[in-house]
Amino acid sequence: MTANESSAVVDIELPDVTLEGELAVPAESSGLVVFAHGSGSSRHSPRNNFVAERLRERGLGTLLFDLLTEREDRARENRFDIPLLTDRLVATTEWVRERPEASGLSIGYFGASTGAAAALRGAARPETEIDAVVSRGGRVDMAAEVVDGEASETPREGGGTVDAPTLLIVGGEDESVLKLNREIHEALSCERDLRIVEGAGHLFEGEGELEAVADHAADWFAAHLE
Repeated sequence: MTANESSAVVDIELPDVTLEGELAVPAESSGLVVFAHGSGSSRHSPRNNFVAERLRERGLGTLLFDLLTEREDRARENRFDIPLLTDRLVATTEWVRERPEASGLSIGYFGASTGAAAALRGAARPETEIDAVVSRGGRVDMAAEVVDGEASETPREGGGTVDAPTLLIVGGEDESVLKLNREIHEALSCERDLRIVEGAGHLFEGEGELEAVADHAADWFAAHLE
């Protein structure tokens, strides 16, 4: 944290649960990015924290939080309960808008793996008013019904589709996820882009690969969170 940054560990008090998070907002921030981690991960995800630090260097606020409590996370099925994770993300978005640090800021979502499905579903909910979405290695196929009404027979939750500018970032060697992202990219009707990090697998563990993810995300959010 710098002298020009407000940072705090926060308790996110929702109607049914209290979640733990870390909220950091640089002075004169142009926007705030809420992170949705993947299955089996948490707000301590080293990859998400790396990206968050890069975003803050670009003047963007970040909120990393646990989508599940420790007890809930012990039940593996909760990690893949996308409607539950979406509800948590949406409720947390409403919570953070009430924080004085985030007052008036544009808000974006950064979703990783299954968290990307929650991010897309959350962005499709009209009450969230999300201005940009970035997916890293996302299971975006799990949100197909809010991307293209013809892509799934599942009824849309909240009745919306994604209209926020959406960036999909995928490793070139993450073949199955890349295929799914190509399909969703084609189905999206909003402003969208697909960035492939050549040679990277699902976890972007190679030299410079996570840096590429962070730079792509920072550029996208800086352009769309005003």
